[in-house]
Amino acid sequence: MPAVHHKLLLEDALQDSPQTRSLLSVFEEDAGTLTDYTNQLLQSMQRVFGAQSEMGLATQQLSQQLLDYEKKNFAMGKGDEEVITTLQKFARTVEELNALHTDLANQMADSMVFPLIQFREKDLTEISTLREIFGIATDEHEASMVKYSRLPKKKENEKVKVDLVKEVAYTRRKQHQASMQYYCALNALQYRKRVAMLEPMLGYTQAQVKFYKKGMELVTKKMDTFLSSVSNMTHNIQAQLDSEAEAMRMSQRELLSVEDTVYMPDKDDDPVSRSLIQKSGYLNIRNKTGLVTTAWDRLYFFTQGGNLMCQPRGAVAGGMVLDLDNSSVMAVECEDRRYCFQITSPTGKTSMILQAESKKEYEEWICTVNNISRQIYLTENPEAVAIRLNQTALQAVTPITSFEKRQEGSPNPDRAKPGGVHCSAGDAPGPGASLEPEDLIAPGTPIQFDIVLPASEFQDQNRTGGRRTNPFGETDDDSSSESDDSLLQQVFAVRFLGSMAVRCGDNQEVIYEVMRQVLAARAIHNIFRTTESHLMVTSSCLKLIDPQTQVTRIHFQLGEVLQFAAHQENGRLMGLVVEDPDWSQGDQEGAPPSYSAFVFESNTEGEKICFTINLAKEIVEAKKDPEALAELMKSMPLTNDEINHRYMEEICRSSARNGNDFHVNVKLSLLNILLCTHCLT
Repeated sequence: MPAVHHKLLLEDALQDSPQTRSLLSVFEEDAGTLTDYTNQLLQSMQRVFGAQSEMGLATQQLSQQLLDYEKKNFAMGKGDEEVITTLQKFARTVEELNALHTDLANQMADSMVFPLIQFREKDLTEISTLREIFGIATDEHEASMVKYSRLPKKKENEKVKVDLVKEVAYTRRKQHQASMQYYCALNALQYRKRVAMLEPMLGYTQAQVKFYKKGMELVTKKMDTFLSSVSNMTHNIQAQLDSEAEAMRMSQRELLSVEDTVYMPDKDDDPVSRSLIQKSGYLNIRNKTGLVTTAWDRLYFFTQGGNLMCQPRGAVAGGMVLDLDNSSVMAVECEDRRYCFQITSPTGKTSMILQAESKKEYEEWICTVNNISRQIYLTENPEAVAIRLNQTALQAVTPITSFEKRQEGSPNPDRAKPGGVHCSAGDAPGPGASLEPEDLIAPGTPIQFDIVLPASEFQDQNRTGGRRTNPFGETDDDSSSESDDSLLQQVFAVRFLGSMAVRCGDNQEVIYEVMRQVLAARAIHNIFRTTESHLMVTSSCLKLIDPQTQVTRIHFQLGEVLQFAAHQENGRLMGLVVEDPDWSQGDQEGAPPSYSAFVFESNTEGEKICFTINLAKEIVEAKKDPEALAELMKSMPLTNDEINHRYMEEICRSSARNGNDFHVNVKLSLLNILLCTHCLT
């Protein structure tokens, strides 16, 4: 260790020469620099100690986080058992390392930070204090010397002189003592600073060596085999990752090598699949935001069983939007948007309008909903059933716009194909018999979607009498015998959906099958426009009247209507089966009759129309039997006030129509009251 070459001599303290003062200033400058450096060094050492303490806390938290991996229950955590076991071993190792880090932090505090703090607080603070005392003593000595120097020459006061001499001696002794203490402290500081610089670093290094020795023992004894197995595991995982990454890069290049038409929304060249029973994809749904304002939201829709589901972005699972069983779907025009279609619930109370991205998606969604609505998904082989039914629907759809075109073709498919089955009075199947669709309707039977009168027929109706039919049964005169004889006239607003020839006239299942085929054909061919007409039900006939021109578009005698029924789920749909000898080869002796089924959609419930037709048929029967008329009257509940109010009016009207037979007039009048009242309610 080199010796200290410079020091302050205590012998020079009493003289306090300028040379001594100059050397003292050098020592004081050195002490000031040492103080600044010590403060900076202490900050660095405190930072190291703080980092080591934080390291202990961090390793403790790390150990806890490794143990919490098992408790997270990751959704994709299947197969992580080996990883969980390995992390638990690492957690125990980190916990042991945490104990080592904590011990290291304590050793740093004792052997590194504390010695330097003690040096600063003891030695450097002592130097600063002695410097202040030395300065005060020097100032007092200088003041006493100034007083002593002012003693006069002539008149000397011995007492004053003695006092000043004592004062000078006291201040000089005080300065001498302070300077010697100050010089000794400065000389000792040259040695203490070297110890203060080396001792903390020695403690720090010894603590680190001890830490590393304990860590080495831990790794050597317990961790060699474990770390080797973990290293092999990570290498295997990395190899799998590299292989998977290469496969994904190849797949990405292959997917990006397609033509730009793949990214275009309406450039799908693949054929439309009409036999789907499941479908998913994004659709725009129209939502009402006010009385007259709407907004479109793009959501993800998918079918699940017989339900239409919707899953918004960010949602964990989808929710049911609509039950598709027995629902109806058809294309619609909405707000000048393309590819819109509407799904309506069986009751007609719930409906939604959706928009597809492309024509292919649009047609597939319509076909899928239509297939699900028929509950095909519940069959053993739903795909095969869907293919067969869609092929039948495609063959059946041949739009005809006039009765003339229908008369030119083969109206009776039974005669068109040998072996065709038709129902007559003798061999009609019973109501409980289950018939296949081919037994009810011949495959390939054309469907008529509109009723357009030929020009000649329209002109004939206008020429004959120049009189149009009033939908409410009111006439300008009483010249019409048909109007006079009708006890019932009820008008319903309906829309004609379609008609087709059928093989059977007295089985109600044929009506439901015609409804299914007509709705399927409209959905497949996007035929959604319908014209509103007035269906007039009287006690003698049924008329479909154009509400604008008042021209009768189609006319059936009541006896020709064989079957009529409303849809089992969608109450707004109703259909009827009629026998028309004009369409069959009735002039040929022994030729079987021809049957046709018509489907209508009403603004009210189809059951009301069916009930009215049934009442009309009962009126016809009641006219033949007065007793039946009386029983019909009893079956209609009316209050006494209602009967008395209408009773006299109807008697007067019936008397004019039926002559003077009072009993007949009373019965018919009451019957008309009851029928009209029930229809109105």
